Amino acid sequence: MNAPQALLTRIGKSQGHGQGFNRLVLLLTQLGDFDSMEYAQALVPALPRLEQAGIRPLAIAIGDQAGAERFCSFTGLPRELLEVEPDSGLHQALGLSPGLQAPGGPWPSLLLMCAGIGSPGTLAEVLRGYTGDRSAAQRFDADETVSTGVLPPIPAALFRRAGGDGFQRPFELATVRLRNMNEVLRNWSTYVPDDRFITQRGGTFLLDRDDSLLYVYRDRGILGFSATMQRPLAFLDPWLNDVE
Repeated sequence: MNAPQALLTRIGKSQGHGQGFNRLVLLLTQLGDFDSMEYAQALVPALPRLEQAGIRPLAIAIGDQAGAERFCSFTGLPRELLEVEPDSGLHQALGLSPGLQAPGGPWPSLLLMCAGIGSPGTLAEVLRGYTGDRSAAQRFDADETVSTGVLPPIPAALFRRAGGDGFQRPFELATVRLRNMNEVLRNWSTYVPDDRFITQRGGTFLLDRDDSLLYVYRDRGILGFSATMQRPLAFLDPWLNDVE
Protein backbone atom coordinates (compact mmCIF):
# COMPACT_ATOMS: atom_id res chain seq x y z
CA MET A 1 0.00 0.00 0.00
CA ASN A 2 1.35 3.38 -0.98
CA ALA A 3 1.66 6.25 1.45
CA PRO A 4 -1.15 8.84 1.30
CA GLN A 5 -0.78 11.18 -1.64
CA ALA A 6 -1.10 14.24 0.58
CA LEU A 7 1.96 13.09 2.50
CA LEU A 8 3.97 12.30 -0.62
CA THR A 9 3.13 15.70 -2.07
CA ARG A 10 4.15 17.45 1.14
CA ILE A 11 7.47 15.72 1.64
CA GLY A 12 8.21 16.00 -2.05
CA LYS A 13 8.57 19.73 -1.39
CA SER A 14 11.23 19.10 1.24
CA GLN A 15 14.79 19.07 0.00
CA GLY A 16 16.41 15.70 0.61
CA HIS A 17 13.20 13.80 1.32
CA GLY A 18 12.44 12.35 -2.08
CA GLN A 19 12.64 8.71 -3.14
CA GLY A 20 15.75 6.59 -2.76
CA PHE A 21 15.76 5.83 0.98
CA ASN A 22 13.38 5.02 3.79
CA ARG A 23 11.68 8.02 5.34
CA LEU A 24 10.31 8.46 8.84
CA VAL A 25 7.76 11.27 8.92
CA LEU A 26 6.43 12.45 12.27
CA LEU A 27 3.29 14.55 12.05
CA LEU A 28 3.65 16.36 15.34
CA THR A 29 0.86 18.36 16.90
CA GLN A 30 1.26 21.99 18.01
CA LEU A 31 4.86 22.84 18.81
CA GLY A 32 3.67 23.61 22.34
CA ASP A 33 1.95 20.26 22.79
CA PHE A 34 3.65 18.02 25.35
CA ASP A 35 3.41 15.13 22.88
CA SER A 36 5.49 17.04 20.34
CA MET A 37 8.12 17.79 22.98
CA GLU A 38 8.35 14.19 24.20
CA TYR A 39 8.39 12.69 20.72
CA ALA A 40 11.26 14.95 19.65
CA GLN A 41 13.14 14.14 22.85
CA ALA A 42 12.71 10.43 22.15
CA LEU A 43 13.86 10.82 18.55
CA VAL A 44 17.06 12.80 19.14
CA PRO A 45 19.12 9.99 20.78
CA ALA A 46 18.10 7.62 17.96
CA LEU A 47 19.26 9.87 15.11
CA PRO A 48 22.70 8.23 14.66
CA ARG A 49 21.11 4.77 14.40
CA LEU A 50 18.52 6.05 11.95
CA GLU A 51 21.30 7.38 9.75
CA GLN A 52 23.12 4.04 9.91
CA ALA A 53 19.91 2.25 8.94
CA GLY A 54 19.36 4.54 5.95
CA ILE A 55 16.23 6.16 7.38
CA ARG A 56 15.72 9.88 6.82
CA PRO A 57 13.59 11.51 9.55
CA LEU A 58 11.41 14.57 9.12
CA ALA A 59 9.08 16.15 11.67
CA ILE A 60 6.22 18.42 10.60
CA ALA A 61 4.41 20.38 13.30
CA ILE A 62 1.76 23.08 13.57
CA GLY A 63 3.39 26.44 14.31
CA ASP A 64 5.67 29.05 12.83
CA GLN A 65 9.37 29.61 12.28
CA ALA A 66 9.97 31.37 15.60
CA GLY A 67 8.36 28.48 17.45
CA ALA A 68 10.39 25.97 15.46
CA GLU A 69 13.63 27.70 16.38
CA ARG A 70 12.84 27.64 20.10
CA PHE A 71 11.49 24.08 19.94
CA CYS A 72 14.71 22.78 18.38
CA SER A 73 16.88 24.73 20.82
CA PHE A 74 15.00 23.21 23.76
CA THR A 75 14.63 19.61 22.54
CA GLY A 76 17.92 19.25 20.69
CA LEU A 77 16.19 18.29 17.44
CA PRO A 78 18.31 19.50 14.49
CA ARG A 79 16.55 22.45 12.92
CA GLU A 80 16.76 21.00 9.42
CA LEU A 81 14.62 18.06 10.54
CA LEU A 82 11.64 20.20 11.56
CA GLU A 83 9.19 21.92 9.24
CA VAL A 84 6.02 23.76 10.21
CA GLU A 85 2.49 24.15 8.92
CA PRO A 86 0.30 27.15 9.83
CA ASP A 87 -2.79 25.03 10.42
CA SER A 88 -4.08 21.45 10.65
CA GLY A 89 -4.86 21.08 6.94
CA LEU A 90 -2.17 18.44 6.33
CA HIS A 91 -3.14 16.54 9.47
CA GLN A 92 -6.76 16.46 8.35
CA ALA A 93 -5.80 15.34 4.84
CA LEU A 94 -3.96 12.40 6.42
CA GLY A 95 -6.96 11.35 8.48
CA LEU A 96 -5.45 12.32 11.82
CA SER A 97 -7.80 12.91 14.71
CA PRO A 98 -8.78 16.54 15.36
CA GLY A 99 -9.22 15.66 19.02
CA LEU A 100 -12.31 16.31 21.08
CA GLN A 101 -14.57 18.98 19.58
CA ALA A 102 -16.67 20.04 22.57
CA PRO A 103 -19.01 23.04 22.76
CA GLY A 104 -17.17 26.20 23.67
CA GLY A 105 -14.19 25.82 21.38
CA PRO A 106 -10.65 24.46 21.63
CA TRP A 107 -9.84 25.37 25.25
CA PRO A 108 -12.74 23.53 26.93
CA SER A 109 -12.04 20.63 24.58
CA LEU A 110 -8.37 20.56 25.55
CA LEU A 111 -9.14 20.65 29.28
CA LEU A 112 -11.57 17.76 28.90
CA MET A 113 -8.97 15.79 26.97
CA CYS A 114 -6.41 16.42 29.72
CA ALA A 115 -8.96 14.88 32.08
CA GLY A 116 -9.16 11.81 29.85
CA ILE A 117 -12.47 12.64 28.17
CA GLY A 118 -12.28 11.92 24.45
CA SER A 119 -8.59 11.15 24.94
CA PRO A 120 -8.06 7.42 25.46
CA GLY A 121 -5.04 6.41 27.50
CA THR A 122 -4.20 9.88 28.79
CA LEU A 123 -4.84 9.31 32.48
CA ALA A 124 -3.01 5.98 32.49
CA GLU A 125 -0.02 7.62 30.84
CA VAL A 126 -0.04 10.49 33.34
CA LEU A 127 -0.09 7.94 36.15
CA ARG A 128 2.82 6.04 34.59
CA GLY A 129 4.86 9.22 34.85
CA TYR A 130 4.45 9.20 38.62
CA THR A 131 4.56 5.49 39.42
CA GLY A 132 7.51 4.54 37.21
CA ASP A 133 7.83 1.81 34.62
CA ARG A 134 10.33 -1.06 34.70
CA SER A 135 9.85 -1.61 30.96
CA ALA A 136 11.00 1.95 30.14
CA ALA A 137 14.48 3.45 30.13
CA GLN A 138 15.96 5.53 32.91
CA ARG A 139 15.61 9.25 32.14
CA PHE A 140 18.40 10.86 34.20
CA ASP A 141 22.01 9.89 34.90
CA ALA A 142 22.95 9.67 38.56
CA ASP A 143 25.39 12.58 38.35
CA GLU A 144 22.89 14.99 36.77
CA THR A 145 21.30 17.93 38.51
CA VAL A 146 17.71 18.23 37.34
CA SER A 147 16.21 21.69 36.95
CA THR A 148 12.55 22.05 36.01
CA GLY A 149 12.30 25.81 36.33
CA VAL A 150 9.48 25.26 38.81
CA LEU A 151 11.07 23.37 41.71
CA PRO A 152 14.55 23.90 43.18
CA PRO A 153 17.23 21.92 41.31
CA ILE A 154 17.50 18.36 42.60
CA PRO A 155 20.25 15.74 42.26
CA ALA A 156 19.10 12.95 39.94
CA ALA A 157 20.54 10.45 42.43
CA LEU A 158 17.38 11.00 44.48
CA PHE A 159 15.43 8.98 41.93
CA ARG A 160 17.57 5.98 42.84
CA ARG A 161 16.15 6.13 46.34
CA ALA A 162 12.67 5.91 44.88
CA GLY A 163 13.34 2.63 43.13
CA GLY A 164 16.89 1.92 41.96
CA ASP A 165 18.64 2.21 38.60
CA GLY A 166 18.29 1.01 35.05
CA PHE A 167 14.61 1.76 34.48
CA GLN A 168 12.15 4.66 34.64
CA ARG A 169 11.85 5.38 38.34
CA PRO A 170 8.79 6.86 40.13
CA PHE A 171 8.35 10.59 39.43
CA GLU A 172 11.13 10.54 36.82
CA LEU A 173 8.97 10.97 33.72
CA ALA A 174 6.68 13.34 35.62
CA THR A 175 9.74 15.51 36.24
CA VAL A 176 10.58 15.53 32.52
CA ARG A 177 7.01 16.59 31.79
CA LEU A 178 7.12 19.32 34.42
CA ARG A 179 10.23 20.72 32.80
CA ASN A 180 8.56 20.62 29.38
CA MET A 181 5.41 22.23 30.75
CA ASN A 182 7.37 25.09 32.28
CA GLU A 183 9.14 25.74 28.99
CA VAL A 184 5.88 25.79 27.03
CA LEU A 185 3.85 27.92 29.45
CA ARG A 186 6.61 30.51 29.76
CA ASN A 187 6.76 30.82 25.98
CA TRP A 188 3.19 29.97 25.01
CA SER A 189 2.68 32.57 22.28
CA THR A 190 5.93 31.49 20.61
CA TYR A 191 5.03 27.82 20.60
CA VAL A 192 1.31 28.29 19.88
CA PRO A 193 0.67 31.33 17.68
CA ASP A 194 -2.83 30.05 16.85
CA ASP A 195 -4.73 28.10 19.50
CA ARG A 196 -7.50 26.92 17.17
CA PHE A 197 -5.58 23.67 16.63
CA ILE A 198 -4.54 22.79 20.19
CA THR A 199 -6.59 19.58 20.24
CA GLN A 200 -5.27 18.28 16.91
CA ARG A 201 -3.51 14.92 17.22
CA GLY A 202 -0.58 13.63 15.21
CA GLY A 203 0.72 10.52 13.54
CA THR A 204 3.74 8.51 12.43
CA PHE A 205 4.49 7.30 8.90
CA LEU A 206 7.41 5.11 7.85
CA LEU A 207 7.86 4.96 4.09
CA ASP A 208 9.90 2.53 2.03
CA ARG A 209 12.11 3.66 -0.83
CA ASP A 210 9.31 3.03 -3.33
CA ASP A 211 6.77 5.14 -1.36
CA SER A 212 5.01 2.09 0.06
CA LEU A 213 3.85 2.40 3.65
CA LEU A 214 5.87 0.26 6.07
CA TYR A 215 4.24 1.52 9.26
CA VAL A 216 1.55 3.99 10.28
CA TYR A 217 0.22 5.09 13.64
CA ARG A 218 -2.49 7.69 14.20
CA ASP A 219 -2.62 9.22 17.67
CA ARG A 220 -6.05 9.44 19.35
CA GLY A 221 -5.32 11.21 22.62
CA ILE A 222 -2.98 13.41 24.62
CA LEU A 223 0.21 11.58 25.66
CA GLY A 224 -0.53 8.90 23.11
CA PHE A 225 1.90 9.75 20.31
CA SER A 226 3.15 6.15 20.17
CA ALA A 227 1.49 2.74 20.41
CA THR A 228 4.24 1.84 22.92
CA MET A 229 4.77 4.87 25.13
CA GLN A 230 7.31 3.06 27.30
CA ARG A 231 9.45 2.73 24.15
CA PRO A 232 8.11 5.26 21.64
CA LEU A 233 10.36 4.10 18.79
CA ALA A 234 9.83 0.36 19.29
CA PHE A 235 8.15 0.14 15.87
CA LEU A 236 11.57 0.78 14.32
CA ASP A 237 13.17 -2.29 15.90
CA PRO A 238 13.02 -4.41 12.70
CA TRP A 239 15.14 -1.80 10.92
CA LEU A 240 17.37 -0.54 13.73
CA ASN A 241 18.27 -3.96 15.15
CA ASP A 242 20.12 -4.68 11.93
CA VAL A 243 22.61 -1.87 12.63
CA GLU A 244 23.39 -2.69 16.26
